[in-house]
Formats: sequence, structure tokens, C-alpha cells
Amino acid sequence: MKICFASHNANKVKELNQLMPDDIQIIGLDELQITEDIQETGKTLEENSLIKARYVYDKHRLPVLADDSGLLVTTLNGEPGVYSARYAGLEKDDNKNMDLLLSNLKGKTDKSAEFQTVITFIDSEGDTHQFKGHVEGEIITEKRGTNGFGYDPIFMPKGYDKTFAELSSEVKNRISHRAKAIQKLLEHLHHVSQ
Repeated sequence: MKICFASHNANKVKELNQLMPDDIQIIGLDELQITEDIQETGKTLEENSLIKARYVYDKHRLPVLADDSGLLVTTLNGEPGVYSARYAGLEKDDNKNMDLLLSNLKGKTDKSAEFQTVITFIDSEGDTHQFKGHVEGEIITEKRGTNGFGYDPIFMPKGYDKTFAELSSEVKNRISHRAKAIQKLLEHLHHVSQ
């Protein structure tokens, strides 16, 4: 089965394909020559995820999944949250986002945070399903590691002494917020295929 992933982010497409069984192939918007930049106008991760999935499904009638993820820092009242990708500006620059977050955390003792993901799946019949995943951890004060993307170099998951960007893909794909949401999606797909 081919499922369109409503994203132009090649890193996320690659990560999702690593999480999928052999009979499911994830294809990104670029592979389908879908060039539109889907506006994320929702106020929650659930809304943004649904907006992206619905946009692609309504235009192309393909099974589609979309995610919206956010980093929620406790002492910053859940910031950057739904604005994680564009925290430091519309250009979605990972380094500027991390620099702004670290600057906003200066002088704060509580560095606890969690990543959340909401995945929306619209099947070939047009039925909508949402799946959530989260992972707790803390923000460290310097960037470490070269794997991953986004805030991975400054997020250390609970129970580990390495950032997401220092962990192997195998470990990250087992414990991450996205992996947990995808696991729920796969359980759903397995259930409906019975």
C-alpha cells in the first residue's frame, strides 16, 4: 500500500519509511509533484495535522497521513508548542529555533520538556483517524549530535544520557513521539486489514 505523507520534509519521509512494514510505502509530496505549501492555521497540533491531511485528500483522493509535532517546554508554558517549526521566524531555521529556545531558558532551572506528535490518517474511503504519541525529557544547554533534525540536538529523552541527535536511528525510531504515534497507526491498519 502507498500512503502519501503530507510533507515536503525528506527527513521525515525517510524516518517514517524506516518505521513502516515492507508492505507500506510512504511517499512525500515532492514525489507526487505536489508543490503547494499547506498553510498550518490551526491552534493545536490536532488541528494542523488534520488541515494538512484533509488538504491532500480533498485534492488528490489518496490515502494520506499528516503529522504535526511540537516541543513543549514546561517552564515556558508549553512553548514553542504548535509554533515549534517557526519559533524564530517563518523560514523554519532549526538552528535559529534552538538558539531562541536556549536564550529563553537562560536562568531557568526547570528544563523539563516533552515532544508531542499527532498523526492524522485519512483512508481511501475518506475516513479520518488521529493517533498521538509523546516522549518526556529535558532541554540541555548546548547542541550535541548530528543525527535527526529540528530540536533533536538539544532534547535528551528521559532515561538516556544522549540527545535525540546522538542516538542511533534504531533507538530513536523505537522511543520517539513519532514512533509511538506511528505504532498506534500500524495497530489500526493491522486491525482493519483482518
